[in-house]
Amino acid sequence: MRIAARHRGGWLFSSQIDEARQHQIRINGEWVDVVQMGQGDPLVLVPGLAGGWKLLAPLASQLARHYQVTIPGLRGDRFPMGNSCVSGLSDHAADLSQLIEQLGLERPSLFGVSFGGAIALELAVEQPHRIGALILQGVVPKFRTNLGTTIARRVLERFPLPTDNGFLNQFFNLLHGGKPEPGPLTDFVVERCWETDQGVMARRIGHLESFDVSDRLWRIDVPTLVLAGTRDSIVPPSRQRALAADIAGARYATLEGAGHIAFLSHREEVARQVRRFLREISHSHC
Repeated sequence: MRIAARHRGGWLFSSQIDEARQHQIRINGEWVDVVQMGQGDPLVLVPGLAGGWKLLAPLASQLARHYQVTIPGLRGDRFPMGNSCVSGLSDHAADLSQLIEQLGLERPSLFGVSFGGAIALELAVEQPHRIGALILQGVVPKFRTNLGTTIARRVLERFPLPTDNGFLNQFFNLLHGGKPEPGPLTDFVVERCWETDQGVMARRIGHLESFDVSDRLWRIDVPTLVLAGTRDSIVPPSRQRALAADIAGARYATLEGAGHIAFLSHREEVARQVRRFLREISHSHC
């Protein structure tokens, strides 16, 4: 699937980010992409289950006006076979800790979305000294397996699928919180998601099924913001509100009309909420 030429002019493509600095670093034996842009206090964005750093690039370009933004790739993004060595979210969190150390980032703010939010949570409960603030969107401390995710994982595991497969593309549509209008955003999401190997997607769904930090949230001792799309059908806002309530001092805010990929579809509002949160906690520490 390719984005129609008529849509390209107004859309931000990852390959056209002039300010970005893309390179690779070696994490636990595998080379992963790292994209950095902007100047200021360090802010690390952790990507979701599919789409990699490119799906976060539009939000990163907004935030890079105020911060030094880093988006790491995950093991399995560039070399799908490498993901077979990842046993769970704790391995991804260890990778993230190593990346922060290698890049010399001193207690950066950490913003994880969806699967990346689970990675960020795992790091926050195990190594809270690594980060200065935590921002989460589309994540809960324990994921519940449902029929949809089970079917999606099994289909991804067992059947090679073309990029125009209707079943999986309908699953991607759930990310919007409802059937999206045809256009550049819809095309961008599907195209980016299909850049992730389907076997890697399946294994990551499996990692989420065994993820549970609900009994370790008390360890988080950094300022925390939980953002929830009001139309998130994958992780309902009520469960994200409960997450915020279980983290000492955490703030909770909703993104009106946004689905699971609020970080992309409502990126201006997400960036505004992030800036306000980080500005307020910075002033409180003065």
